[in-house]
Amino acid sequence: MAGRLFAYAGQRPARLVAVGYAANMALGFLLLSLPISAAAPSRAIDDLFIAVSAVSTTGLVPVDPGSTYSRFGQAVILVMIQAGGLGFMTASSFAFAVLTNDAPSPLRGRVTRAVFSLPASVAPRVFVLRVVVYTAIVEAAGAGALAWLFAARGVESPLWQGVFHSVSAFCTAGFSLFATSFEAFAGDAPVLLVIAVLSILGAVGFLVASEAWDRVRGRITRLSLSTRLILAVTAIVLVLGTAVLALAEPSITAMPAGQRLLNAFFQAMTASTTVGFNAIPTAPLGAFAVTATYIMMLIGASPSGTGGGLKSTTVAVQWAFMLAVLRGRREVTLFGTAVPEGKLRQALATFFMAATLLAAAMLALSLTETLAFDRLLFEAISALGTVGLSLGVTGELSDAGKAVICLLMYAGRVGVLAFGVALAVRARGQLAGAREEDVAL
Repeated sequence: MAGRLFAYAGQRPARLVAVGYAANMALGFLLLSLPISAAAPSRAIDDLFIAVSAVSTTGLVPVDPGSTYSRFGQAVILVMIQAGGLGFMTASSFAFAVLTNDAPSPLRGRVTRAVFSLPASVAPRVFVLRVVVYTAIVEAAGAGALAWLFAARGVESPLWQGVFHSVSAFCTAGFSLFATSFEAFAGDAPVLLVIAVLSILGAVGFLVASEAWDRVRGRITRLSLSTRLILAVTAIVLVLGTAVLALAEPSITAMPAGQRLLNAFFQAMTASTTVGFNAIPTAPLGAFAVTATYIMMLIGASPSGTGGGLKSTTVAVQWAFMLAVLRGRREVTLFGTAVPEGKLRQALATFFMAATLLAAAMLALSLTETLAFDRLLFEAISALGTVGLSLGVTGELSDAGKAVICLLMYAGRVGVLAFGVALAVRARGQLAGAREEDVAL
């Protein structure tokens, strides 16, 4: 089977990544379908939906995972979340790196670069080692802190709850064993802040952590453009998102000052990191908050991290390109550094690929569903951005609608541009001497 998958992938990293994630989702679906995984009856389409949502680290759920699945089933979900968060082939690449001192094969190296969007200057073998160590340290610390907090609050099985929610938060998966996510902790700053720190550390990505480590040890004297962009855009979105929600969302403005700021921050964090937890009910959100959440979910997290969305650097490059055009400049710069033309094309293609997928999904959902358009749009953006927030319609979708959302979650995990590349037929050759002609715009 593995040989056939590699043959189908045709040695193309994007296609191999797409096939790998699909295989993980299929395996997860089979395991969740076993009687040992069930604590309550569930339909096959819902088991498939949960498997796709877990591997894609989205968190949209048509049924409550905490009451529908047994401890074994919950463990299967946890493993799928971890596999999806770390990326396809990371576990095998880590084992290869530990057991041998050899450089990874060219294909394995290209796949690692594709999964983590690595620049050419980063060695895949060293990076994978750091990814696994960093993940283990952060998740273990998060699990310990949450277990202690849950135990102090009388939560049942605090250690298991701590481990599950730590992994889910760091992998920006948004899966919760609490029926109402973190709504019961809306006024609990320690719990929400631990979840927020875990989510942000996962969302800003492994590249930032790796460079920060090198900077602390004196191996580098200057952070890369990618890392500076990630930190800047993440901070801007969090600050602006917190401010607008604290000032304009009625369900938040009605809270006491401290709780108001805490929940505005948590809601902005959960949308921008694409973790998808919620501490306040999302279904009653006002139009302004819903629109602001659209934007934050679309921007999403950062490359080389566990989150989804268009990615912070992609949006930054598109913004810089727009400003350059408006100012009549040929060169596109960020922080005084020129952006390569290839990256401009990639950012533009990513935006239009995402728009195409959303448009196609909304056309399909408009045919299969009778729910309000704005709620379907929210669901579609949340799925493509692998966010997991919902206005309460996931369980109301038809089987066909759930299939559409599954495809969006899958595309979001693979990466919208990589998803398009995986589906595209490779051109046999470049056009030679094609005549150039002006186009009216």
